[in-house]
Amino acid sequence: MQQPGAGMRFFVLNLVAMLAFSATSAAQSGPAGSIKPEVLRGTAANVAAKKTPVRAKSAVPSKKAITRKAAAAPTVQRGSAQATTNRRTTPESLRAARYGGFAPAQPPGPPPSLDTTSPRSLSLISFNTKETLTVTYWSNGAYHRNALDQLNHFLRDSRDNALTEMDPLLFDVLWHTIRIVGYGGSIEVLSAYRSPTTNAWLASVSRGVARDSQHMNGNAMDIRLPGVSVFKIRQAARSLQMGGVGYYPRSGFVHLDTGSIRYW
Repeated sequence: MQQPGAGMRFFVLNLVAMLAFSATSAAQSGPAGSIKPEVLRGTAANVAAKKTPVRAKSAVPSKKAITRKAAAAPTVQRGSAQATTNRRTTPESLRAARYGGFAPAQPPGPPPSLDTTSPRSLSLISFNTKETLTVTYWSNGAYHRNALDQLNHFLRDSRDNALTEMDPLLFDVLWHTIRIVGYGGSIEVLSAYRSPTTNAWLASVSRGVARDSQHMNGNAMDIRLPGVSVFKIRQAARSLQMGGVGYYPRSGFVHLDTGSIRYW
């Protein structure tokens, strides 16, 4: 026969065992969360830690992407650099770009018939010094020494008063030009002889000035004919085919020289 105390103790022990088992099960599956390391494996915290480098990587181009981009760069500039390289750059083209001129084609047809017998006189006014000169420099088939000396002095470098022997053919180019356009007034001279020092200074401050300018050789003049368009002057000078003709409509003058035949 079993004693009542022993049965009660057995019941209590079974109850304690059941409660302990229930507490363990609740701790393993409850939403309050366990602190066991194995439960934290693969949680959102670890996923975020793994994804962070992925986001950073997507913000920085890969080396392959950079290489492809660099390889594609010449394509973006296609035509511009190559066209600049292939485009011929000359002092004439630089002056044309600076002053608005251009390089037209050769004038059509033969040169006009020229007056080779009449006395040749020029009336000049200097743009820089405001001096004036009217002189007959050629008649009876010959140039006059005294008149040429006056012209050499008048067309001197006004910046340092240097002068040179001007090419008499330049005066013929000018004289025939004003005859073709029918001009009888004073010719405004903007520039004639330039010393090497003056020309170097001008070339340093303006890309429109050639460092080997014909002005240094005493065979070039920049002129205006008041009341006559620079286009008309240019056309007349070009028709002579006696040297270089520079056309500067924006600045309102024409360059004449006795160098090689060329136009800009």
